[in-house]
Amino acid sequence: MIQILHNPRCAKSRETLKILQASSADIEIVEYLKDVPTVSDLEGIINKLGIKPFDLVRRGETIFKEQFKGKSLTDREWVEAMVEYPKLIERPIVIKGDKAELGRPPERVLSLLK
Repeated sequence: MIQILHNPRCAKSRETLKILQASSADIEIVEYLKDVPTVSDLEGIINKLGIKPFDLVRRGETIFKEQFKGKSLTDREWVEAMVEYPKLIERPIVIKGDKAELGRPPERVLSLLK
């Protein structure tokens, strides 16, 4: 089973989903703006990605610029901010077992299909 944290309004997310669908993989689509991950879930995803929470933050979003730009938050505080404002979460994220990839560029997820 492959899970994608997906935003249907995002071109990169749609491209990544097409790659997954073309692979005939069993896919679970999670529209994370509607079904927001918990702090624990997001911490687990970040761990699978092997990155720091701030590396998953969309710094071009208005909410980031208005409320978070220039602030120094702990890893936990960044996770909590992303859960409170899910638009801050970079997308798409594809998860398979104990591994995850950020679909930027979309072809990065091919490593999970092997």
